[in-house]
Amino acid sequence: MADSAESKILMAIIGAAHGIRGEVRVKPYGDDPLSFTDYGVLTTKDGSRSFEVEAARVQKTVVITRFKGVRDRNEAETLNGVELYIDRDQLPETDEDEFYYSDLIGLAVHDPAGERIGKIIAVENFGAGDLLEIRPLRGKTYYVPFTEAFVPAVDMEGEVVTLDLPADYLSEAKPDDGRSER
Repeated sequence: MADSAESKILMAIIGAAHGIRGEVRVKPYGDDPLSFTDYGVLTTKDGSRSFEVEAARVQKTVVITRFKGVRDRNEAETLNGVELYIDRDQLPETDEDEFYYSDLIGLAVHDPAGERIGKIIAVENFGAGDLLEIRPLRGKTYYVPFTEAFVPAVDMEGEVVTLDLPADYLSEAKPDDGRSER
């Protein structure tokens, strides 16, 4: 049976204080920036602290949020970096061809011929699109874009992701740009 911390889903992370009335900037995860406000009480991963959203509004790339019980800037500043989670079973069920990114972590990665090449250890987005972090059977981890071109198949039932990399994708050689050196 899964550990309770493993059944938690990261919904958002609290950033810097905003103003003097206890509001904070929250970086949400997910398509809808306000979705983390829909699940009631949010907790830390270990469940030792809980947070209830009193008010939230989108401002550019963050959500300005007031949590119940946080009334001034000093209290708000102590929350910087706190990750907010919900229990996995609070999320709606997915359709047949849908999945949550957290469900991809730990899946085996195979090449198009069916040979195992590693496993997914993380799903990241540094601002230019979703990336899968792959731990190969040997060597250093690497990122691949989570696009249909690179990941043509996700088999949740079989717990396998098919990865189709260009031949030189993992090459450490500099690409030949056609210019000769003088």
